[in-house]
Amino acid sequence: MTSTPRRLLVGAVLLAGSVALGLVVAVSLFLNSSRTVVLVGHDTVVRPTLARDAVVETGPLLPDLRFRDVGPLGVTLTLGKTEVGSIEELVQRYALIAGDPTAPIDKVQGVVLDMALSAALRGLAVGLLPVVVFLLLGRHRRGELFRGLGTRQGLLALVLLLVLPLLVWQPWESDEETQEAQGSWQPLEELVGPDVALPEEAQAIEVRTGPVTTQSKRLVLSALDTYDKSKEFYSTAAEEAADLPELGLRVAEEGETVALLVSDRHDNIGMDRVARAIGEAAGASVVLDAGDDTSTGQPWEAFSLDSLQAAFEDWERFGVAGNHDHGDFVSTYLADLGWTMLDGEVVDAPWGGTLLGVDDPRSSGLGNWRDESGLSFAEVEDRLADAACEAADDGERVSTMLVHDANLGREALTRGCVDLVVGGHTHVQNGPDPVVGDDGAIGYRWTTGTTGGAAYAIALGSKPRRDAEVSLITYADGRPVGLQWVRLRTNGTWQVGEWAPITPAPVTPDP
Repeated sequence: MTSTPRRLLVGAVLLAGSVALGLVVAVSLFLNSSRTVVLVGHDTVVRPTLARDAVVETGPLLPDLRFRDVGPLGVTLTLGKTEVGSIEELVQRYALIAGDPTAPIDKVQGVVLDMALSAALRGLAVGLLPVVVFLLLGRHRRGELFRGLGTRQGLLALVLLLVLPLLVWQPWESDEETQEAQGSWQPLEELVGPDVALPEEAQAIEVRTGPVTTQSKRLVLSALDTYDKSKEFYSTAAEEAADLPELGLRVAEEGETVALLVSDRHDNIGMDRVARAIGEAAGASVVLDAGDDTSTGQPWEAFSLDSLQAAFEDWERFGVAGNHDHGDFVSTYLADLGWTMLDGEVVDAPWGGTLLGVDDPRSSGLGNWRDESGLSFAEVEDRLADAACEAADDGERVSTMLVHDANLGREALTRGCVDLVVGGHTHVQNGPDPVVGDDGAIGYRWTTGTTGGAAYAIALGSKPRRDAEVSLITYADGRPVGLQWVRLRTNGTWQVGEWAPITPAPVTPDP
């Protein structure tokens, strides 16, 4: 019978071997793993490395970039397909994203962490395999197995077992020398020359030189110019937003809740930190997104949604999709990030009242009401009114209806079933417009201007293409009591509208 010390020794050796095997497998899987995500508008392959550098492989037309010493681990980002009108437009997009890289950095870190966890779990499974085999064989079969190693067949099996990993690894295989390998890394300041003053945060960037497009330097200079202008414009605006109460911005009082209304961002991620700063200055804690966060609703525009999430991740977040957010990508993506995307059902709101909304029926090209397809704008308008009036009949009058186009709330206001309808879509501020319902109940309609400063469906640029705007809704006792707009002009100056008090119809107690 095996003695206890010997069993303990065998167990310790087996455990140590399993841990070592699991670690080797986990590290190998991790360093050879990859994950495809949508990053900076591209289908991007993310690969972890031990080099401690972040390398961005941009493709055949633009030079690769390298950021040194980003952390204990490095990463290689290989940019794939995207949608863009020109190389200049693509470079401009990169520059704007670089102006506030928090969202893409957080996304890459999350992906790498998830890959590490996945590799660790698989390594654990492989590491436990010897333990499982050891226990399944039992003492008698293990003895036969070890005695068999002294035979010719046993030695052959042992050799094959040791050679097997080498056959899988095949270290003698090598790739041909590529044009990429022929290039060398050059500090960005050397590429652009001494006449260009680099921003401090760009001085650590290196560029891979070699067989790249002859216009690389011009494109880099264009990106730096866009980066400088956008960084200065939006950063300055975000800092100045703290002083907006001096220009008439109303600050939430005790017992009040303020919601920040944004709409028609159209990919202008520069305005996200500005909108957040305006909300903080007013004491807001809720964000209402009236849609058109993108221009096409395609996955390559996920960078805009990531930026929105990074700006408001610690706030209460509600949203609907706009007519330019084609399909269900935008709603699904934001919902996965923790946003409450309204779908035609009344929900409880953080201010103590209720909230109702639905995606713009034009966003999918078909229109929808929950699981029903093919509804027109007018039909969705009627369905929203039905839902609002049903809630009012149940004693839960809707305090706010959030839609992309405020016209979706016309019927609900006409029937006197909602306190306030808010939206965007027109890119121009309008309201508050009181609407007297059929039963004499008063509700209000408010349209906010474009938060992205968009001209048509385009908002990307080193500054807004037109005045950028957000609105603030003040709630007390679960109902809206006031509205105010704040506008950032294209020249960087501010306009603050007068706070407009509103008095919705009193709620009649249920007998």
